[in-house]
Amino acid sequence: MAGSYRAVVFDLGGVVLGSPLEAIARYERELGIPPGLVNRVVAETGADGAWARLERGELTLVEFAPAFEAECRAAGHAVRALEMMARMAEAAAPRPVMLAALRALRERGYALAALTNDWEGDGGGGAARDALRALFDAFVASSVVGLRKPDPRIYAFVCGKLGVRPSEAVFLDDIGRNLKAAREFGMATIKVADPVHAVAELERTLGLEAGALRAGAAAATGSAA
Repeated sequence: MAGSYRAVVFDLGGVVLGSPLEAIARYERELGIPPGLVNRVVAETGADGAWARLERGELTLVEFAPAFEAECRAAGHAVRALEMMARMAEAAAPRPVMLAALRALRERGYALAALTNDWEGDGGGGAARDALRALFDAFVASSVVGLRKPDPRIYAFVCGKLGVRPSEAVFLDDIGRNLKAAREFGMATIKVADPVHAVAELERTLGLEAGALRAGAAAATGSAA
């Protein structure tokens, strides 16, 4: 299907920006709590949990912290939620290879969107994300639209903002359940573990020559603002 794509949709944390999952894992190691505990609490509390409510804009960060800490205590472990969110913010530096890819895609005429689960007063890199807004044709934040990945309605929303069909869009994310929902909606998907490898896969998916989206990576360092 190379050549049929008109748009590329990027998650931010863990894709365009440094990984919040890695920051959470480091924090868990520091506390000596089981690895993956935070993500398990998020998954097990589901749509009614504190994390999901935060990302839909239903809780402020200050309201979220005690609610999420209570959920973690119920799972058998104590966390300091605001401290963890600060660690996530520290990890949210822009990735040069992704900045280069965004600029190269824009030069080639692709429609670009950010699709992020975030929160008001985002401790996961809000300032860094704000500096990236000019690179995107659409910037869809869960706390603003009241929907969060993997709700299929948010994929419909971002495709509508770009004016494309799902089959005309490629979506990059670092979380499997978000990608699964996007595939079921009809989008092509790429899981981001290593950003360089992910951009190479994006080149292949779009039918571009190898290196087409990575040539300006060195020049992109520190240039997000």
